[in-house]
Amino acid sequence: MSVTRKNADADDSGRDETPEEQADRKWGELIQEIRVAQTGVQILFGFLLTVVFTPRFVDLDDTDQNIYIVTVVLGAASTGALVGPVTLHRLVSGRRIKPQAVEWASRLTLIGLLLLLATMTAALLLILRVATGSDDYVPWLVAAVVVWYVMCWFGVPWWTRYRHSSR
Repeated sequence: MSVTRKNADADDSGRDETPEEQADRKWGELIQEIRVAQTGVQILFGFLLTVVFTPRFVDLDDTDQNIYIVTVVLGAASTGALVGPVTLHRLVSGRRIKPQAVEWASRLTLIGLLLLLATMTAALLLILRVATGSDDYVPWLVAAVVVWYVMCWFGVPWWTRYRHSSR
């Protein structure tokens, strides 16, 4: 019995693998990426959960408390999206739908990273507002960091993809 091989698409140039082999490889790569993001979001979320129990929390003004609540909700949503692919894999394992599972896991991961960006933005805003006691320049600092994140997380990868992908 021979295995039918398909030539790779433009996204995977130079690989001669079956759709199942491609899905296995993509799953392995995705899981490694998720491990990095999961660790960061879980540590951040863990620290966020403790803030409400500190004595200084009650001294925060309403705006800062609201920013905190939004930040915690974003952190929870990010954690859910970044853990989701693990559950997805577990629930569909053995059903012979790995290519579809990899596609959905990839979508969840991207959503999780966008939510992580929002979580980190809100956390930075809260921390800088409390640390400086100022609203004058904090939004500009936060905006600069967000631009940096977007450039590192999305801009450079998209530029690299555009610049170095075969046409």
